[in-house]
This record gives sequence, C-alpha cells and structure tokens, in this order.
Amino acid sequence: MPPAPPRKTPAAGVSSNASPNPSVKAPLHPDSFLNELTAMFERSAEKGSVWVTFKRSSLKSKVQRNKMTTAGESLEYRCLIRATDGKKKITTTVGAKDHQRFQASYATVLKAHMTALKKRERKDRRKTADSDKKQGSSMKASSSSAPKASKESS
Repeated sequence: MPPAPPRKTPAAGVSSNASPNPSVKAPLHPDSFLNELTAMFERSAEKGSVWVTFKRSSLKSKVQRNKMTTAGESLEYRCLIRATDGKKKITTTVGAKDHQRFQASYATVLKAHMTALKKRERKDRRKTADSDKKQGSSMKASSSSAPKASKESS
C-alpha cells in the first residue's frame, strides 16, 4: 500500500475556514464598503444593476437575544448593509454613533452615480397638464356665465 500523500497547508495569510462561496466575504469597514460600492456602480454604469439593502440587526442569535433580555442586559442594534451587483456581494455594519457620517457618505456616492438613470419625459406631462387647465378654465367660465338662480321673496 503506497503512503498517503502529504496534506496541503494553506498559504500564508489565507484563512483555512474560508466560506464555501467566494463571493461572500467578512463584513468590511464602512469606508472600505463605500469604496467597493463605488467600484460596483462604475462596473455597472453601462449595463447592470446594483442592489443595496439595509436591515436592523443585533448580530446575535435569537437565543442569545432572549438570554440577554431576561438577564436585563441592553442590546445594541446595528445597521446591516449589503450590496450586490449579481456577481459580487459586500456587507458592512454601522453602529448608531457612525450612522449619520455613513449616511452622508453614502448619499454622496449615490448622487455621484445617478447618471445612468433614464430621465422621465416631462413633455407628455405638460401636455396633459395644459389640457387639464384648459378644461378646468372652460368649466369655470361656463359656470360663471350661467345665470344664477335667486330666490324671490313674496
């Protein structure tokens, strides 16, 4: 019987307990998340979409939360933010203290990459609004020119 082949060890800096799905990674720092989100928007500028979800999370299991509430400990809820472009998934968590700063930075990223959106056609709206005004003004004119019935006292 031949000897068993030697086991391969992971390379330096590579975690041995990596997730089976390589597109899902550990949560990023909020600033790194925004940089990756910017890169996602740029990759999908010509064609594609980016989905971003926000969710309240305590990052604890239900059992742990129940134990903490029965023990009288307070729970700190965080905002779990996930983004995907269909190929790559990124995630981060933001605490209450950093929420305002993150939202301001996130709004800046969104405003910078809203250029791929299609503009609505306002021309059709103006036509319908003008026709509504004409109909409304003609109705008012016809009602004001009609003689008003008055009560005659006897």
